[in-house]
Amino acid sequence: MDETLQRYRQSIDNIDAALVFMLAERFKVTQAVGQHKARHALPPADPGREERQIARLRQLALEADLDPDFTEKFLRFIIDEVIRHHERARDA
Repeated sequence: MDETLQRYRQSIDNIDAALVFMLAERFKVTQAVGQHKARHALPPADPGREERQIARLRQLALEADLDPDFTEKFLRFIIDEVIRHHERARDA
């Protein structure tokens, strides 16, 4: 195999592993948030915060030379999953 391609792929594999661990850590924290919201009868979603986060991360994406539309889709996917977890915590 081409050594250059192998090095690129190794870097991609390392980045993918870091992404998985970062997502796992993020979901641990959002799970705690969901439990807190459930204990205090707070709504599972916070549309104002979600919009502020999306705007903030779109700006970061621009600064990082990453497509802000892709970034927003990715974040919305994560937010939707977090809200689903918060709804389950509320209903438990």
